Amino acid sequence: MHPGYSKTNRMLGVINRSTVYKTAEIMLSLYNSLVRTHLEYCTVASSPHYVKDKELLKHVQRFSRMIPELKALSYPERLSRLNLWSLEERRVRADLIEVYKMVHGLSAIPLRLV
Repeated sequence: MHPGYSKTNRMLGVINRSTVYKTAEIMLSLYNSLVRTHLEYCTVASSPHYVKDKELLKHVQRFSRMIPELKALSYPERLSRLNLWSLEERRVRADLIEVYKMVHGLSAIPLRLV
């Protein structure tokens, strides 16, 4: 199991129980500041490799169901409405940025070509 999953799941529970007005703006702000930061910390080093771990993390992003006006929409539609990338897309982007830094000597990790 991904180390950030249980912490973020608990945080989502706290947000759900303690937030009265669940507008898209408020929920997105809470998610970005309190949940996503835990999911993306050291994402290049701790990116999940197993499908079950990726599915668990995708479940966390389904926080958008807590927003009443988006509840009836599908997961991709909710992401689109909130203008969010999926966590998988964000991990791929982080990986590409790290490779770019390595190629251009901007990373502490040296690039070794075999």
